[in-house]
Amino acid sequence: MMTRHARFARAIFLYPAMGYVIAFMVLPITLIATYSFFQRGQSGGIVYSLTLDNFARAFDSLYVGILGTSVALSSTVTLLALLIGFPTALAITKLHPQHQNIALVLVILPFWTNFLIRTYAWIVLLSSEGLLNQGLLGLGIISDPLALLYTPGAVVMGLLYAYLPLMVLPIYAALSRIDPSLREAAIDLGASRFTALRQVVFPLAIPGTLVGCIFVFVPSVGNFIVPELLGGGKTVMVGNLIRDQFLKARDWPFGSVLAMAMVLMLVLLFALQARITKRVLGQA
Repeated sequence: MMTRHARFARAIFLYPAMGYVIAFMVLPITLIATYSFFQRGQSGGIVYSLTLDNFARAFDSLYVGILGTSVALSSTVTLLALLIGFPTALAITKLHPQHQNIALVLVILPFWTNFLIRTYAWIVLLSSEGLLNQGLLGLGIISDPLALLYTPGAVVMGLLYAYLPLMVLPIYAALSRIDPSLREAAIDLGASRFTALRQVVFPLAIPGTLVGCIFVFVPSVGNFIVPELLGGGKTVMVGNLIRDQFLKARDWPFGSVLAMAMVLMLVLLFALQARITKRVLGQA
């Protein structure tokens, strides 16, 4: 039976955290979920009359198309982040422990700069008068500036740069927990280094890899700064749509439906990740 001192100690550490989660996560999500069932006023605001029209409107071809574009671009960003992040994390695990710390600091170093400033830096790089075009022109590789800015490719590049560290860190954490003797044993039994990596190391790193994919995919779908600045407003993603509903159209109920769709997507992705992780660990 738990003593009074143990209950008091648990309360000191547990209740403040629970209060924080309730105040800044549960209550806002509950409020947004509630707004989604009400109507928009003629001049904005909320009319507290129950309706399901907001949910039906979300299936309009316009919004489904925006969702499809967002998923396609975010999936591309996630795939590229995985192709770059996994080898990077693997290379970091091969370094001396002291050098690993330096490498990890370099990975998270961009987070020390404001996100908006980093996005504007890509405008300087990709514009017609930017460093990249001017460098290619100076080398004689191209004769006219390339249209790099205000394209879906620019959006993908900006999102990849922004969220690549969120792929590297979970994969590094998963790889660093793998016993090196397992890979060495596979090599001793005749497997090539690539085969040992594919059949031993990668399966054991799947939990961290899935977390990294979620950490990149979800904020990419909801991002509105990069599509606005690097896409020039030509590439509309779900994040832009939600922002416009709340701040421009002042249609809070419909914006709430879109926001809840994002929350539901996050929950489903984490549920899928937990299920796959449980299966992988059960087979290990």
